[in-house]
Amino acid sequence: MHFQWFPGHMTKAIRSMREDLKLIDLVIELADARIPISSRNPEIDSLVQGKTRILLLNKRDMADSSSTSAWIKHFESQGIYAMAINAKQKNEIRAVSDLIAKACHEKRERDLKRGIKNRPVRAMIVGIPNVGKSTFINTYAGRASTKTGNKPGVTRGKQWIRLNKGVDGTVELLDTPGILWPKFEDQIVGLHLAWIGSIRDELIINTDLALDLIEFLQEFYPDVFEKVYGFLPNEDSVRVLNQLAEARGCKSKGGAPDLDRAAFLLLDDFRNARLGTITIEKP
Repeated sequence: MHFQWFPGHMTKAIRSMREDLKLIDLVIELADARIPISSRNPEIDSLVQGKTRILLLNKRDMADSSSTSAWIKHFESQGIYAMAINAKQKNEIRAVSDLIAKACHEKRERDLKRGIKNRPVRAMIVGIPNVGKSTFINTYAGRASTKTGNKPGVTRGKQWIRLNKGVDGTVELLDTPGILWPKFEDQIVGLHLAWIGSIRDELIINTDLALDLIEFLQEFYPDVFEKVYGFLPNEDSVRVLNQLAEARGCKSKGGAPDLDRAAFLLLDDFRNARLGTITIEKP
């Protein structure tokens, strides 16, 4: 399967980001903890060069905690401020504020030497579609500041959200639309993005996607099928999909297994962590 998706609004968004970066002190990048490499847009590296950056591995509750910890150490060893979060949890936001304060310490010190007090930190939120940027902003702000949805590409416009964070000073967040890159050099990246739902389902074939996911699960998480669906999987992925259709009662009008429906259910179960905590990319 060939994966590609780069709507016209993303080209416009990149141009807008280049202009907005002139106003920015800090770039906060959100990635998916299940695929910490594939969910990072390589174009962002060149786009935000020279800016202080924080990397947040979101949806940590859906990923293997041991793998996530190893990824955090990996990124920190590269000099990147990094932490894992569940953007839906308000009690984790304080830790993000502390990380912002740490990352912007030198900036605040420079401001104080120049006699500038209480100037807000201006932060740009970046990330690919469906990594949870809007959910993060809403939780951070403590109110529904942006429109959220479980579809890639919901955020189209540009908006500033001003946050008063007490002793840490004021933070102003600039949300940006989710941006993929024009061409996937490695189609495995496209596969991983499709598994987590960052590529529109209308542009992919669910059965092919599910068969690839079954092969991955058989290799790295072989117990999933018995634990979640109650059957021991066959070695052949097509037969496993048939087993899944039978287990979930997916039947076509003629009584044959409805593989399209079974594929949809498997992908939906994976994307909503009903299969348990799974990390696709290992550090």
